[in-house]
Amino acid sequence: MTDTAPTRATPETDARTVHTEEHDGVLVITIDRPKVRNAVDGATARALADALDLLDARPDLSVGVLTGSSGTFSAGMDLKAYSRGDTPEIPGRGFAGLTRSRRRTPLIAAVEGWALGGGTEMALACDLIVAAQNANFGLPEVTVGLVPPEGGLVRLPGRIPRNIALEVLLTGDPLPAPRAEQLGLVNHLTAPGEALKGALELATRIARNAPLSVAAIKQVADEEVGLGDQDAFRLQDQVIAPVLASQDAQEGARAFVEKRPPHWQGH
Repeated sequence: MTDTAPTRATPETDARTVHTEEHDGVLVITIDRPKVRNAVDGATARALADALDLLDARPDLSVGVLTGSSGTFSAGMDLKAYSRGDTPEIPGRGFAGLTRSRRRTPLIAAVEGWALGGGTEMALACDLIVAAQNANFGLPEVTVGLVPPEGGLVRLPGRIPRNIALEVLLTGDPLPAPRAEQLGLVNHLTAPGEALKGALELATRIARNAPLSVAAIKQVADEEVGLGDQDAFRLQDQVIAPVLASQDAQEGARAFVEKRPPHWQGH
């Protein structure tokens, strides 16, 4: 792709929270909620699901790129919206309409800044990750009485060494992009501000190949690993259901919104 490649906006998605743009067979999907660091609420989840449906429905779109606006990938769940009962999950498709979905078309995460909680889980749900050198991944749910139920537990231990994954999950500490690249989680590092450009270059290299071959490779890869994911999700959901329904989970969300330390009850 060149800087002069033709692009056009696609109107099917919710322009208030999600923008889409085409680049020679590549669909760029941008979460655009900079005031909340691109955190996902219900409307954004539905808009993302629509964008992903568009990507799979159009035979002239070979690859998708998911990114966030204003130098941040996503802060994950919009906890303020969640505290009001607004859920960012789509039935059968998971968080942001992505984390438990089955997709035909390859999807690349272009990560700048922070990918926190559901943001990291969205990146893990993508097939490839391109990240800026100053980007950070994180699954801090344990610090607010929750667990990462949308791929953090299921996918991260399979993407990086199990002991490192457990450290990330049990401490809630961030995983810097250079370390993630060393561990094999990130495909390519770029200079700050260049993650989308790097992801588009990678997407273009994929998009120039035979569409049937690309689709077949993704299907086989997903069937070999994805079925295991679904079984793991079923087991995980049984184990963590009491955690998500606990008083501590509610207290963690309240403490976050009220900007105070949580007071854990252990139930």
